[in-house]
Amino acid sequence: MKKTFISLVIALLIVGVTVSVRLAKSKGVPGAFAKIGETWAQPVAELDWRDVFADGTPDFLRLDSPNDQEAFRRWFTLIAEFQALRPQGEIPSEINDCAALIRYSYRNALVHHDEVWARESRIVPPIALASVEKYRFPATPLAGALFRVRPGSFTPNDLKDGTFAEFADAKTLREFNMHLISRDVHAARPGDVLFFRQVEQDSPFHSMIFIGRSQWNVESDARTDDDLVVYHTGPIGAMPGEMRRIRMADLLNFPSPRWRPFSGNSNFLGVYRWNILRGAI
Repeated sequence: MKKTFISLVIALLIVGVTVSVRLAKSKGVPGAFAKIGETWAQPVAELDWRDVFADGTPDFLRLDSPNDQEAFRRWFTLIAEFQALRPQGEIPSEINDCAALIRYSYRNALVHHDEVWARESRIVPPIALASVEKYRFPATPLAGALFRVRPGSFTPNDLKDGTFAEFADAKTLREFNMHLISRDVHAARPGDVLFFRQVEQDSPFHSMIFIGRSQWNVESDARTDDDLVVYHTGPIGAMPGEMRRIRMADLLNFPSPRWRPFSGNSNFLGVYRWNILRGAI
């Protein structure tokens, strides 16, 4: 009986150590295992720790597959545009300015788009779309902290010193998570972001997501074949602001010249692309 009790205690200790090791391996330190997709995958030490563009984004986060790049663009734009098409009262409460729209669309473009996600987000694409395969939020090498918030090239220490976070404002998204493509708006591809700086506003940095042609079949909109942009205005005075969806042709002729995306407009900072797509054409 005594031997049986001792054996049971030893077995429980072994289980406890195993669980502790498994939990330690989830902390994102070299030699641990990265949770990619829905299963524990290769050791973090085997990830590509380089930052070939020296833009602060680790290469293991970049979507190097053309299929993944296309999947990200399709989902990112579809999710963002959907927020401008749904009733105001159904828009997630976290989307309260332009940066929040970007963060929400970015995270959700990287999830596994199963029936549970569709039910919770209320987003059912008009056509079947593949999800990103390399990793799926929140099971990413960075867990939920997808956005870089400090300058500098990537180093392994960035994983544990707060360099990556779940929140980033428009200025931070532009400076540390994207790169400039052009100040010619015609260089924009679906999923790129237009940035403006309006110094007279409390929140000077503002962003608009370039949708390109709509993926939604909106019968009431006879002009869905035109390139579109969507954005959240952010608070307007005492009002909470709203989602807007407009044609690029109308933006180029916007009543207030400071919002026109022309290279001659000093308020227009240019077309930016996500670092995880860097190298993509």
